[in-house]
Amino acid sequence: MIPNDICADCAVRDRALCGSLNDRELLALNAIGQRRRVARGQTIAWAGDEAVICGNLLTGVLKLVAATANGREQTVGLLYPADFFGQPYAGDVDFTLTALTEAELCVFPRAAFERVLEDHQRMERLLLQRTFESLNEARGRMLVLARKSAGEKLAGFLLDMAARAGASGCRASRDGPVTFDLPLTRGQIADVLGMTIETVSRQLTRMKQSGVIGLPGGRAITISDREALAARAEAA
Repeated sequence: MIPNDICADCAVRDRALCGSLNDRELLALNAIGQRRRVARGQTIAWAGDEAVICGNLLTGVLKLVAATANGREQTVGLLYPADFFGQPYAGDVDFTLTALTEAELCVFPRAAFERVLEDHQRMERLLLQRTFESLNEARGRMLVLARKSAGEKLAGFLLDMAARAGASGCRASRDGPVTFDLPLTRGQIADVLGMTIETVSRQLTRMKQSGVIGLPGGRAITISDREALAARAEAA
């Protein structure tokens, strides 16, 4: 056990960058890391400001937002537990980072984190690898937006949300329907998927009527027939 190990009770340690580190590397991160809780709707970093922090998301969901030429906000990405946020070696923040839900972060001062990376080249390579993986995922999402229908996009999105819900999702049995709360409003889902709110609502209603999902109320979603939902997501 590492003295003063802030990672000791971390629920995402095995999935986050820290899960691939040795004791020496973890000790270096422990020396500069700090837990931070943020409220729903709180902005963690503003686009254009100096990049001063980075770290791992422990709980909750964050969104990356860009401002369009006409002044509208466009959600360009979502971050989930175990995802890394911030950009080492970047002078300014590219996208505004805001909490969609209550969240807990493991925060590192950017300058101190850069020094740790310079002293631990293996950690630097691991972070680079995760960055490339995130880039490939982003490219995959762009392909989905370009080629799939509205129903296919939304079905895939719900499957991803159900997978991300993990242990927080409620199910009556191991293989039974899973119910979870969406972290986004229908308007935000529309922004992420490149659709209108009306289209999102219409597609959800169709899925409910066909018995694929349930809409218990509020933002709650029940995946009643996962196989049927997966078939919709993969439809040609």
